[in-house]
Amino acid sequence: MTMLEVAIEADGEWDSSIGWAALAQRATAAAIAESAFPQLAVGNRAVEIALRLTSDAQVRALNAQWRGKDKPTNVLSFPLAKTDELNDVDVANGPELMLGDIVLARGVCGAEAANKQVPLTDHAAHLMVHGTLHLLGYDHHDDGAAADMEAREVRALARLGIANPYEDAR
Repeated sequence: MTMLEVAIEADGEWDSSIGWAALAQRATAAAIAESAFPQLAVGNRAVEIALRLTSDAQVRALNAQWRGKDKPTNVLSFPLAKTDELNDVDVANGPELMLGDIVLARGVCGAEAANKQVPLTDHAAHLMVHGTLHLLGYDHHDDGAAADMEAREVRALARLGIANPYEDAR
């Protein structure tokens, strides 16, 4: 039994016939497995991620409010847990650990998927993995950190049967 729960909310721009909740559960678990905190997905403590699949307009507003960038972006992450909390997940009967929120923009995600000629679900899974790694403290502000995060993304996506999204970009 996994202790990882992904609370998902998708608005009307995201095709409701697609199993977004199942994809999100698999993508976030794969990202956690490739992080320095793999115990988060299988430990004794409940762990939650909130995922919102929404419009470009909604993401643009959040991006402007929280990052000072008045434009939509593909994914935003809002980490809540501190590093010491990430290491302390095996506390029996401890309170639920909220890792944070991930928000994906439908228009940007769809345009990027079309541009890369990959299925929307594969690209959305990549963004979910990317966002989850941000919740766990990974970033790409310098070359070393970016290479580490990218390698973790590629390994997580391989767990999902998704090809390396960076291979053709080089």
